[in-house]
Amino acid sequence: MAADVNEKTLLYLAGREKEIRIIISLIGAQGFLLGRGNQQISARVVRMVEPKNLIVVATSNKLAEIPVLYVDYGVPVLDAEFGSTIQVICGYRMAQRKKIHPSQE
Repeated sequence: MAADVNEKTLLYLAGREKEIRIIISLIGAQGFLLGRGNQQISARVVRMVEPKNLIVVATSNKLAEIPVLYVDYGVPVLDAEFGSTIQVICGYRMAQRKKIHPSQE
């Protein structure tokens, strides 16, 4: 539906569709999933998308380098809503479950 969009566009799309999915990839080896480096996927956007519709993809090699993922919106309640693990798709019919820590602070 859209690629490389800003927060305003994501809010517009999420508001007009019944179901929206966000596909994100891990960038670098820092382990931040949401909250840093992808400000367009704001806390407001995440609140409009069900957790099951947040699809995370990464290569197996990248996942081997990252022991834990971080969610850091600066809103402890939202950070904690992601739970303690998330599925990361890493190949055809392959996925790994990775630990999530709310915020690195």
